[in-house]
Amino acid sequence: MTEPSPETTQQAKPEDVANPEAAAPVEETAPLNPITALTQEVDRWKDLSYRSQAELDNFSKRADLLRALFPILDNFDMGLEAARAESEKSMIFMGMSMVGRQLHDFLRESGVQEIEALGKTFDPNLHEAVSQETSADIAEGTILRVTRRGYKLKDRMLRAASVIVSSGPAPTPEA
Repeated sequence: MTEPSPETTQQAKPEDVANPEAAAPVEETAPLNPITALTQEVDRWKDLSYRSQAELDNFSKRADLLRALFPILDNFDMGLEAARAESEKSMIFMGMSMVGRQLHDFLRESGVQEIEALGKTFDPNLHEAVSQETSADIAEGTILRVTRRGYKLKDRMLRAASVIVSSGPAPTPEA
């Protein structure tokens, strides 16, 4: 009898003894039926589609709820300003201030951000110009006042800020 050559003899290596799975032969799995593989792929894409649709529906519901809250918040802020004008030390003003902070905290925790407007350059993507006023001190295109706050949820616009924009200095009459 002849001895087997070193190439055909399997010798145990020290790392194989420490890890018996490494020395075990790897079994190959049979390839899937092409129809089964495609069916699984279709099912995976359907699941992804359903999940994406559900996520979009949830976002829309959340955005609609927040949009419905904005006019209430606007009216609340007007009431708070009226209470402040009366007296900042009144119990009504202090109570309304606490509720106002809670409302703003709720919006912030929900991912809502107020759109910066006052003193900024007018941006039609973020602001809605309701009027223009002349101003000798403020450059043309700069926002003078905010008449209604704007909000966005993450990067999506919920409501544009309504603003009054400077038209620059008044034209001088020519002689």
